[in-house]
Amino acid sequence: MQQPDVRQVKKIVTIQFILGLVLAIAALPFGAPVAISVLIGAGTCVLANAMLAGWVFREYRAQKPERLVARFYGGEVAKIVLIVGVFAVAFATLDDLNIAALLAAYFVVQVVATIIAAQLDSRTTK
Repeated sequence: MQQPDVRQVKKIVTIQFILGLVLAIAALPFGAPVAISVLIGAGTCVLANAMLAGWVFREYRAQKPERLVARFYGGEVAKIVLIVGVFAVAFATLDDLNIAALLAAYFVVQVVATIIAAQLDSRTTK
């Protein structure tokens, strides 16, 4: 049986993935460089959060919270390294990268997906 937290994290990452695709499609009329920048920003967010979720919730043991906390901090460090690495590669290799679109997509996917998931949870608990 899966823990409720694991299901919630999967729901958030799924919403982030869908939202990222929607943003990338919505950015297409602004040109390929903007759409690619949005895709990189959104994709980095989804990839980093999925990695963190896998890192934290693998072999989940509620009886050992200190190990879970240590895993969470280690996962956060790995997440930050991944984000900085992907952004650095994108900055170094793409001449037409739209930094504003990349960062905005990252932020929107990170924040809005969580708000959507919370709204969906509040509807199902009523």
